[in-house]
Amino acid sequence: MDLFDRAANQEAEARAPLAERMRPRTLDEYLGQEHLTGTGKLLRKAIELDQVPSMIFWGPPGTGKTTLARIIANATGAHFDSVSAVLSGVKELRESVAAADERWKMNRKRSILFVDEIHRFNKGQQDALLPHVEKGTITLLGATTENPSFEVNAALLSRMRVLTLRGLEEDELRTLLKRALDDARGLGGKYSIDDDALAFLAMIAAGDARKALTALEVAAKYSTDAKITRAGAEEAVQQRTLLYDKGGEEHYNVVSAFIKSMRGSDPDAAVYWMARMIEAGEDPRFVVRRMVIFASEDVGNADPRALQVAVSALQAVELMGFPEGVLPLTQAVTYLAMAPKANTALTTWANAREAVQRHGPLPVPMNLRNAHTKLTKALGYGGGYQYPHDFEGNVAPGEQYLPEGLRGTKFFEPSRNGFEREHRERIDQLRGLRKPSEPGEDG
Repeated sequence: MDLFDRAANQEAEARAPLAERMRPRTLDEYLGQEHLTGTGKLLRKAIELDQVPSMIFWGPPGTGKTTLARIIANATGAHFDSVSAVLSGVKELRESVAAADERWKMNRKRSILFVDEIHRFNKGQQDALLPHVEKGTITLLGATTENPSFEVNAALLSRMRVLTLRGLEEDELRTLLKRALDDARGLGGKYSIDDDALAFLAMIAAGDARKALTALEVAAKYSTDAKITRAGAEEAVQQRTLLYDKGGEEHYNVVSAFIKSMRGSDPDAAVYWMARMIEAGEDPRFVVRRMVIFASEDVGNADPRALQVAVSALQAVELMGFPEGVLPLTQAVTYLAMAPKANTALTTWANAREAVQRHGPLPVPMNLRNAHTKLTKALGYGGGYQYPHDFEGNVAPGEQYLPEGLRGTKFFEPSRNGFEREHRERIDQLRGLRKPSEPGEDG
């Protein structure tokens, strides 16, 4: 690099946004995520041992997902290559992988491929990465704001570690803002700030470091006599929202209000919050996916049609696009809000999962085992099994389906709402029929 290149780079760095200039370069500079980066924690140990696996960073915006990827590359001496799932296709991925392979063959230099918004890659793009992750040609680091269990192929996900990042606490954001005020890479000590203004900027950032630094930068620009006050910070936030924050500063609060309004059976409020999200430019699929989750988590079998309505809305939005897509969305959100509520799917799963974790892999009862060979039949597999269709009401009296140590446990407790009222009566009847006979009783 000659003097002109160096000067151009320095000028570009000076013009970069404050959030970019203040991007941490080492783990010691990195704020938040102590559960991952603290002494002895998983990510720090992996970096120190130079044994970084392919990983997905899952968390809200501004929590340091891209920064972590860059820190890992710097700390391990790996070549860092970054692509965006929005802008890149299979061709770009193949070029990156081919370069990584050549880099290893020629110089034994490892490569990190960072994929921003990895949840936006389709199945074909994700499949294109799979063999190279398996071979170790690249260490794949992905960033996503969406649950990777839903958005990343199971085959790829099984070969990666998922690390969950949280929004920064307000005290962490205050530390970040003070550092930006004083650091030469930031505002270089040219501005002072009131404690009230500092607390306000940390509060409205809602855990987002990028949002906090952007607001500080605009507040400094609009300050008088290099003094940032609460009034100036509030004015800056209004300016910043219009210029930089398409999703709106209350993004996660609005999502929460949307879900809680449906849960509270208020269709007026639910459709209002949905309109807030759509008008702010939110991806309609983000909205309708939460409706699908809600249909199972908060309505469930109190109205089984709710899930059909939500899934149909998702299909309709993808078929119709916008603006017409707001109509099936509105139809679905008002249906979900008005539907009888039951969180039985959530509680039943939690109860069953807790039993599995507590008791471990209990043996499958002999009568339920698969007697598919002569040997297994001789060992008693399937012995004594009663075929339900041979009995009145299609229920085998006294037949037990849970392992020995869990018999009589009730994981499923239907509510008294909607269709689950009928389920409640039915489950009591079925449990009575399956109750084993006491010693000495007939049958």
